[in-house]
Amino acid sequence: MNITALRRFVAVVDADLHFPRAADALGIPLASLYTSIEKLDDEVGHPLLAKQGAGWQLTPAGVLLLAEARERIAAAPPAATTPPVRGGGKAKASKGKGRAPIVKGQPKPYKKRQGR
Repeated sequence: MNITALRRFVAVVDADLHFPRAADALGIPLASLYTSIEKLDDEVGHPLLAKQGAGWQLTPAGVLLLAEARERIAAAPPAATTPPVRGGGKAKASKGKGRAPIVKGQPKPYKKRQGR
């Protein structure tokens, strides 16, 4: 079983089976949370949560998995945190050539020749 899916399942249970609250606590989209719980249901082979009235309720399989999930999460190494991406420094503009090289005897290309 995926440790991330187990963490999400425990987060839903800890949020009093309230999916939006659990998604906010985890910092993930609500649809992602629903999908991971559905995948966990398929992996276990039994529904873990049952819709009852306006809310959700743990099924007997969910109660058994909850105890095992808490043990696995406690035994697992802590989640690796990605280091924050540092903002870039100053942007360097390419200097380029600027204007065409000066050729002796010819006027500069950007200036008009003065007439006499």
